Amino acid sequence: MTGNGTSSKPGPTALLEKLGVPLDPELLVLALTHRSFAHEAGGIPHNERLEFLGDSVLGVVVTEALFRRHPDVSEGELAKMRAATVSQRSLAAVARRLELGSYVLLGKGERRTRGFDKDSILSDTVEALIGATYISHGLEAARELVHRLVDDTLDAAADLGAGLDWKTSLQEACAERGYPAPTYEVDAEGPEHARAFHAQVTAGPVLGLGHGTAKKHAEQEAAEQAYRALQAIPAEPGA
Repeated sequence: MTGNGTSSKPGPTALLEKLGVPLDPELLVLALTHRSFAHEAGGIPHNERLEFLGDSVLGVVVTEALFRRHPDVSEGELAKMRAATVSQRSLAAVARRLELGSYVLLGKGERRTRGFDKDSILSDTVEALIGATYISHGLEAARELVHRLVDDTLDAAADLGAGLDWKTSLQEACAERGYPAPTYEVDAEGPEHARAFHAQVTAGPVLGLGHGTAKKHAEQEAAEQAYRALQAIPAEPGA
């Protein structure tokens, strides 16, 4: 398939080989069906229920792995590691390694706006495939799939520092310096299937701006900008 998202889709066999999981063809199609395609096809089922399930399975598996791998790490740090591992950006990176955008079924509008390369759509489809695996084969098979997909991120999570969760890191930095807690304002534009979010955070003396295809993504980007700006300001003595 070419990068414009308009050529014929590759067959499912290659994707299943990458995943290492056999799935019923109908369930696989469901996991790959975005709501924009479902709407244009007359309201057929789409992958959001599987995504909901897969998100929960992913969270449980990642939480357990972090708990076992880091017995001396606090709950707060474990939460940051989990957030970094299951973030939209991390899952989208997994999807790109799988070339998942070539397989997702999108409506015409999403194809025109390069939906096959949007972090939100890619990450949601990864979660839907995890949900489909759980439905087909149970928790152990889903656990194995999750580890194949995110173990590299899990291994790196302990070294990411503030980047594990920019919003939490910004909040902690403000508290340490005696500044008010960060406040966020988020605006959205565009049709429902192609929303763009713009976030602004005020954190003490600094301002951060962020953009993304999901509210949480835009907020994290804004928090990162504000955190870096805050770190560049010398701390007052005794703060």
